[in-house]
Amino acid sequence: MRRREFITLLSSTVAWPLGVHAQHSTMPVIGFLGSASPGPFAPYLAAFLAGLREAGYFEGSNVVIEYRWAEGQYDRLPAMAADLVRRKVAVIVASGANPPVLAAKTATSTIPIVFTGADDPVKNGFVASLNRPGGNVTGAALFTSELESKQIEVLRTLVPTAAKIAVLLNPSNPNVSSQISGLDEVRRTSGAQLVIHRADAPADIDAAFAAMAEQHTDALLVGSDPYFNA
Repeated sequence: MRRREFITLLSSTVAWPLGVHAQHSTMPVIGFLGSASPGPFAPYLAAFLAGLREAGYFEGSNVVIEYRWAEGQYDRLPAMAADLVRRKVAVIVASGANPPVLAAKTATSTIPIVFTGADDPVKNGFVASLNRPGGNVTGAALFTSELESKQIEVLRTLVPTAAKIAVLLNPSNPNVSSQISGLDEVRRTSGAQLVIHRADAPADIDAAFAAMAEQHTDALLVGSDPYFNA
């Protein structure tokens, strides 16, 4: 999808269910599907809204945005994506790594989906290729999980005395298996002593740090995940 096509989609009139304010029926509607929470995500949302304004779109004036926040509970995303599809939004913005992209792509093959922060969209089946995405999905990829082995290398360079390195991962992230596989490869090739801790709730994070202290951990790598960003 090209930028011009995206703007055209935003410019189109969207049918809206009865009972919603009549003003909405004359405006394009963006469905915003976020895996994080609105508070910690505020700076990124502000940048998104600023980009819309640069393109001539002002929330509440000539465009409506329907927000859906999973607040780190990724299992909520499929129902939220399905709700946006039922509301016939013009485009879905899937923000916050792979989970919202997967949920949106599963929910619709016709409504355009623009993702931010997804990791390796080709490997994950979101697009056919980077230069020709095809289908109804496009966006900006970060390839962050691919860099975790390099991050371990940098960490060992910065802290050469680190004998035991903890890695904090989110077990709810669909990429966790590939993250662990990559770390296992680092362990085999470098001889690094890596201890993986899993957390997808505040209590789990507290328990993980308590375990790190008890195990006399020398350094920590925080895995790529929007929940940890928040």
